[in-house]
Amino acid sequence: MTATGLRASALLCLSLSTGLMGMTPAHAARDDANKPLSVSAEKGGRLDVVRQRTELNGNVILSRGSMQLKAERMDIQEGADGFYLAYAQGETGKPVSFRQDRDVAGESIQGYADQLEYDGRADTVRFIGNAVVRRMRGTVVVDEVSGAVIVYDNRTEVFGVEGGQGALQPNGRVRLVMSPRGSASAPAPAASTPSLQLQPSPGLQPQRKTP
Repeated sequence: MTATGLRASALLCLSLSTGLMGMTPAHAARDDANKPLSVSAEKGGRLDVVRQRTELNGNVILSRGSMQLKAERMDIQEGADGFYLAYAQGETGKPVSFRQDRDVAGESIQGYADQLEYDGRADTVRFIGNAVVRRMRGTVVVDEVSGAVIVYDNRTEVFGVEGGQGALQPNGRVRLVMSPRGSASAPAPAASTPSLQLQPSPGLQPQRKTP
């Protein structure tokens, strides 16, 4: 089922954990938040010990448990509370990519965008510009959301989606593609297809510029 007739300026809130995208209640890999953060890069970078800020360039890979973030450039800042903020940028033809396992065997969340912001304290990922986020079952795309900005909350598995300039769809439209509950490919009877419930998302904020 697809939903493309949404205004470009719409702000939407979609809860994956309640089955709005055909999911059973589950969450991202719960133990990832307790794993150490690891970063590597091909071209090196700059470490500012006083400001607790690290800048890396060239195929930068940030990982934490099953979570993996890849970008051409990344700025990582450690707060006084020990949590990290990561600002990632891609380049033409090579967007930033994100992947994290779910607590459902064989399922993962994967996303792509021009820029990405990872907030370790809030455990959120913000995809900015030509954003696409998918729920995968192995190599099969089960559900997909695209828009100008997508904010993914790892703890609650709730997406905030914003259309407008920077969206992949014509006229900046938000697009949702959802497989029937319980199947990634077989169509479900019309009577059993759950209705899609969309609500305004007051938590979405205007796009912030990457340092």
